[in-house]
Amino acid sequence: MEHTYAVIMAGGGGTRLWPVSRRKQPKHLLPLLGEDTLFCTTVTRLDGLVARDHILVVTTADQQAALKSQAPEIPAENFLIEPQPRGTAAVVGLAAAVLARRDPQAVMIVLPSDHYIRNEDVFRLVMRAAVQVARKDYLVTLGITPTFPSTGYGYIQRDVPLPEAFDYSVYRVLRFLEKPDEPKARQMIANGGHYWNSGMFIWRADRILTEMSRLMPDLSAALAKIGAAWDSPTREAVLGSEWPRIEPQTIDYGVMEHAENVAVLPAGGLEWSDVGSWDSLFDVLLPDGDGNVFVNSDHMPLDTHNSLVYSAEKKLIVTIGVDDLIVVDAGDALLVCHRDRAQQVRQAIENLKKSNKESYL
Repeated sequence: MEHTYAVIMAGGGGTRLWPVSRRKQPKHLLPLLGEDTLFCTTVTRLDGLVARDHILVVTTADQQAALKSQAPEIPAENFLIEPQPRGTAAVVGLAAAVLARRDPQAVMIVLPSDHYIRNEDVFRLVMRAAVQVARKDYLVTLGITPTFPSTGYGYIQRDVPLPEAFDYSVYRVLRFLEKPDEPKARQMIANGGHYWNSGMFIWRADRILTEMSRLMPDLSAALAKIGAAWDSPTREAVLGSEWPRIEPQTIDYGVMEHAENVAVLPAGGLEWSDVGSWDSLFDVLLPDGDGNVFVNSDHMPLDTHNSLVYSAEKKLIVTIGVDDLIVVDAGDALLVCHRDRAQQVRQAIENLKKSNKESYL
């Protein structure tokens, strides 16, 4: 794993996990699934793959201090601060520009900070294989084997196997597909050869920068200036001048959907979740005999089934005669919704903004 680095994207807000996840304390800084935060779990998962001084964290200024305190072994110069959110293409590009100057042979393992992976041994095995593929000039993404017809994930359709011999089955990507409706998702699973888009990527830093120069020339030009100034006294001035002009875009749409030599490595057995909404906690936490999940609450269920009760501060919560309910107590805000409406928390966020109640965000 020489010349291999991990880049953790840790600047998001996790709005679908409101009211616990907030602007000042987003979900990756919270111990949602246990004693450790999602960010700390992501860092620990890299043990045995890359050293802590080979981990870079791209984040925002208001999250920097908290992240540093949770991972003090990561050098301060490895925290890259984006002045304003500009999407994952800019995040990846910034890390690639910095790494390419530090190590021209750098291979990047790009990871979100808020994913859950139960089987970490399989994760390390898959990542070692992915790095091997990335060294052959491929842009590699991990495809999660679907376990149900999810409408919340994007999909990847595989093509033919790669011609080279690798330690793991790898395929060319035929196409990326947007989040489907349920009939389409069922059809893709029935057809086979389709995977959930994990949002995890592996590639050489110079390789992704080359694709950006071809597909996102404006971003590439800005990154060239920022990278050249990064280790100089003009860094902040150049960053402040160039970054606000970057057009917000995702790495998937901006690069991956149109790039050359894109490969998907099927990652079955990870037991993966992006912990993107409250209903996703049913996938990663063990329910009781009635299908209920209780987190940090002294819960008294009476005739209650398939429900989630979460409390930011441990307290007694009683539920009587309810099914498929989500109850989240954040102290100053309470969320109650049906389990199949969990994705609509985003709509509640928009309503809070329109109602001038942003103090709750």
